[in-house]
Amino acid sequence: MDLLFSFLIYFMLFSISLAMILLANSRLKSSSTKLPPGRRGWPVIGESLEFALAARSGNPERFVKDRMNKYSREVFRTSLIGENMGVFCGAAGNKFLFSNEDKLVTSWWPNFMKKILYFPTINIGNLSTPNLLKPPTALHEFLQPDAVKRYVEIMDMMARKNMDMYWSSNEEVKVYPISKKYTFELSCRLFLNIEDPESVAKICNGFDFITEGFFSLPIDLPGTTFNSAIKARNILHREIMEIIKKRKEVLEDKKRSDDQLADHQDLLSHLLLMPDETGKFLSEPAISTYILGLLLASHETTCTTFVLKYLAELPHVYNAVLKEQMEIAKSKRLEEFLNWNDIQKMKYSWNVTRESMRLSPPGFGTFKEALTNFTYAGFTIPKGWKTHWNVHSTHKNPEYFSDPEKFDPSRFEGQGPSPYTFVPFGGGPHMCAGKEFARVELLVFIYNVVTRFKLEKVNPNEKISYSIKPIMENGLTIHLQPHEVD
Repeated sequence: MDLLFSFLIYFMLFSISLAMILLANSRLKSSSTKLPPGRRGWPVIGESLEFALAARSGNPERFVKDRMNKYSREVFRTSLIGENMGVFCGAAGNKFLFSNEDKLVTSWWPNFMKKILYFPTINIGNLSTPNLLKPPTALHEFLQPDAVKRYVEIMDMMARKNMDMYWSSNEEVKVYPISKKYTFELSCRLFLNIEDPESVAKICNGFDFITEGFFSLPIDLPGTTFNSAIKARNILHREIMEIIKKRKEVLEDKKRSDDQLADHQDLLSHLLLMPDETGKFLSEPAISTYILGLLLASHETTCTTFVLKYLAELPHVYNAVLKEQMEIAKSKRLEEFLNWNDIQKMKYSWNVTRESMRLSPPGFGTFKEALTNFTYAGFTIPKGWKTHWNVHSTHKNPEYFSDPEKFDPSRFEGQGPSPYTFVPFGGGPHMCAGKEFARVELLVFIYNVVTRFKLEKVNPNEKISYSIKPIMENGLTIHLQPHEVD
């Protein structure tokens, strides 16, 4: 019965999709519109399968590279996640999309992804619903460099705690899961002012279901992966809303007693206290949605893992990082925490981190929607089409990076790469708001690892697998050799 039901569903989707494609083709053929070269692929799924298989094979750039060579090095047409899509390529393509945000294009996510993240009562199909893909003013202020300066000591304190709990007593560690603990616990501390391990674990538990939901068929029926993701979303939003309720009570008490509200450093308090540019305060469901999205990003990050991977593989790079970090360590008093000036001295370490993100970027790119018909490189992108920029059109492109497979931090010395070629954080007015936060978070963790241990990969041949992000197949097991104490 289940097989018959599944067959009928897929047959219906196939028939509807085929009819829509034939109708669209007839309209396009009768039009003089010059669309980008490319192909739509299969009904319903388009070229989504080819896109996913390229990643699964360990060569995620193949999908973009092959089509750039076959169709156009500027923009090509495809169909991903059921949408007509123009993929913009190279530095010029990145610049065009980043520069025209909110003019010709706007941020876009598939509705099934929004359904997994948004607060349940938010109507994602309503055109009047605010676009929660765009960070609010309060979030930008919380993550700007002047604000991040205040978080360095907390980051260092929590990195030390991570070292003491998971590294110092072991000869071998699996980097990915324990570095995730650092980033997630830090996010809970700075975003929600939550430090209790039980409370952090309670919040953390649902995120694996949400991630799996992104890669499942969006069928919300009991027993499906997508349904499990929706259930996890509901539980997480309930937890966050309970935290919001309690925080509002604390802030109200402080307001009545004339306590200084500005002293609250956590993001949740900031979002509750700060109106937007129109003078309006965010709704509680919107705040819950922003918090859930940020926690998901911190839960899924792999940047730390890949920096340590390259440090374990390349002794000359490790030694140069160690030299820089030990000079900082020797300037500190016993038990003194890192500060902002120390972070600014970590220039080579940051170049190493950026080169790691060039070769193993934390994400592949984002999608946008065309707000109007527009022309690029002689081709028309119709209103309503989706566009996509992808790190793989530039990061390993020899046109921008000579010997692109080589790990070479010197690429970032001086003026560094050409504009719009190195884009792990996106670009334009909606560049990742957490860029500076991520930079400091990474450098603090690297400092704490490198000044304590020499690193060696246990399995030199451990493979990288890809989905929405790269990940070491076995979590990157590292042999630790503690430094001798002078």
